[in-house]
Amino acid sequence: MTTTKEKTQIKKLDNYALGKWISGEGEGQTLFNAITGDPVAIASSKGLDFGAMCNYARQTGGSKLHKMTFHERGRMIRALALHLLSKKDEFYQTSWATGATKVDSWVDIEGGIGNLFAYASLRRQFPDETFCVDGDVAKLSKNNTFIGHHICVPKDGVAIHINAFNFPVWGMLEKVAVNWLAGVPAIVKPATITSFLTEAVVREIIASGILPDGALQLICGSANGILDHVVNQDIVTFTGSASTGKMLKSHPRILSESVSFNMEADSLNCCVLGTDVSPEKPEFDIFIKEVVREITTKAGQKCTAVRRIIVPENRVDEVRVALGKRLSQTIIGDPNVEGVRMGALAGMSQREEVLEKVEQLSKTQKIIIGDYENFEVKGADKTKGAFMPPIVFLNENPFKNLDCHNIEAFGPVSTLMPYKTTEDAIELARLGKGSLVSSVITNDSKIAKQYVLGAASMHGRILILNEACSKESTGHGSPMPLLVHGGPGRAGGGEEMGGKRGVFHYLQRTALQGSPTMLTNILNQYQQGGKYIIKDVHPFKQHFEELEIGETLLTETHTVTEEDIVNFANLSGDKFYAHLDPSSLEGTIFKRTVAHGYFVLSRAAGLFVDPHKGPVLLNYGIDECRFTKPVYPGMSFGVRFTCKEKIEQEKKTPEDISKGIVKWLVDVYDATPQEFLDKNGYEGQTGDTIAIATILTMVRKKNQD
Repeated sequence: MTTTKEKTQIKKLDNYALGKWISGEGEGQTLFNAITGDPVAIASSKGLDFGAMCNYARQTGGSKLHKMTFHERGRMIRALALHLLSKKDEFYQTSWATGATKVDSWVDIEGGIGNLFAYASLRRQFPDETFCVDGDVAKLSKNNTFIGHHICVPKDGVAIHINAFNFPVWGMLEKVAVNWLAGVPAIVKPATITSFLTEAVVREIIASGILPDGALQLICGSANGILDHVVNQDIVTFTGSASTGKMLKSHPRILSESVSFNMEADSLNCCVLGTDVSPEKPEFDIFIKEVVREITTKAGQKCTAVRRIIVPENRVDEVRVALGKRLSQTIIGDPNVEGVRMGALAGMSQREEVLEKVEQLSKTQKIIIGDYENFEVKGADKTKGAFMPPIVFLNENPFKNLDCHNIEAFGPVSTLMPYKTTEDAIELARLGKGSLVSSVITNDSKIAKQYVLGAASMHGRILILNEACSKESTGHGSPMPLLVHGGPGRAGGGEEMGGKRGVFHYLQRTALQGSPTMLTNILNQYQQGGKYIIKDVHPFKQHFEELEIGETLLTETHTVTEEDIVNFANLSGDKFYAHLDPSSLEGTIFKRTVAHGYFVLSRAAGLFVDPHKGPVLLNYGIDECRFTKPVYPGMSFGVRFTCKEKIEQEKKTPEDISKGIVKWLVDVYDATPQEFLDKNGYEGQTGDTIAIATILTMVRKKNQD
């Protein structure tokens, strides 16, 4: 037992609140080194004003983040990622006391920093604005004078992240990266047992001075009572046990204020061996390695760890032998000692909880690998550290003995079970009542498809693994920043990360209705039907800053000839029958040979491009190209060439040219006299759009600063 005198000699963790570091009052909770059992820190949050912290985040942090554009926020996150990467060695030293090996710490520390980099890069998928537009325009009137669109703006609240103990760095960074890009501040509450590592990282974040005041606050001790202060614009995320998550989710304030609550709960994830895989195939060894990695990484303390090993009934003995052989080679002990491959659980209390669950599972199934009473530890005292060996159960009747589908031992514990058909494997997977992840190891696409379609509704992610992707696969237990992390049912019903999807979780989507011109001016994106801005100067002669949204060039027209069509066919090699063979048109929509769509677009470019050297540096690409009306010889067309959107480009080096990307709406319209159309029986009217596209140009800035 640690005495009061001894406690005073142990480092007391600080909380970061209201723009300053604050030590909690009272004795606090003593935190222990998971390897040695020695006390390493004391955590207390007593005396913190949670209501004031929430208001500080909303008013100080939120107001500053809201004024930044997505691109500015992304660059801020990237700068922070680079800073933390330069300090990673210090984090690794601290991480050892959580019981983590170097590999475990790499997943936590550099994996978390990797999330920052991923979301920093995601800024390019958003406009250089404080808001973004979601989806396509909705045309709400016959003459297009009344339209609708969706705009997304940052919520006015604070993101309160209540995190688990197993990933004290990744658990924080994978969430704050998303809310910061969205423009929302955060209060982070790590699990107290490993909060000393989170505090070390937050100290570096604050010391860097990269974030605006109020963008991040930290609670190392208890956060009991913080939910009493949430309001409808706040977002609460929780990672941990399903029972705790349900309790928080049903908090009266969460319900009364309709607060967004995202839960990612521990689940009974499974790994399935396909019926096509036999021991001599490479997929068998891939399966064994994957399962062993998921049992031993972080000593099995992962919300995505494999808890159920589902194999064909004729492969049970072969899998048991292979798993036993590989797990017996796993050396447990002090991660600083050479050869050690698995460290300790996060603490003795965690070890006791896992042992309790093992006892419960032992009532309906038997241990076939591992002995939690007799095992060796290298370089440490197993009576002082929170060590536990890998344990594998065998459940011979998994459809009858259901404990393995309901009880999770959050440590290096898993259950092997047989199945007969792929349908049986699907049903066993679904008995977990909702999981974060499942994997199926097979080289048979029919088996893979059957499993995916049968199991997907009960899983947040499914990994299909075979020899073709195994070398580059990130593995069963690795959520990726651009893919959703979460799952239905027992897994919490929430989603984290997911690329742009995650960012929208922190934005308020609002439907706008109005005239095209009004919405153009609000959104800084030209809406078709909006008022044109006509200038005497060609748009390609203007620099990036000089161009205005809605600025339009109305070009001269071109009349299509038979020679145009033949020449383009010879030049391009596109000799599709509809362009050259009038005898083959019966049963088609065409009345006579038709001009190539790409000819129309190419000739349109000849109408709107200014050939002289100017601020336009290059053509960057084409988006959303559509050909909407046949163009026959004798018909004419012109172009309404409109500045649709402007996107700032950041300089990659000091010597780089200052520039931006300009999106142009290329509206190629029918300029044929109406009497010609009527006389030849051509459908439509003069002025109809015959082709439409968005082209992108890179345009130099006038100001080369």
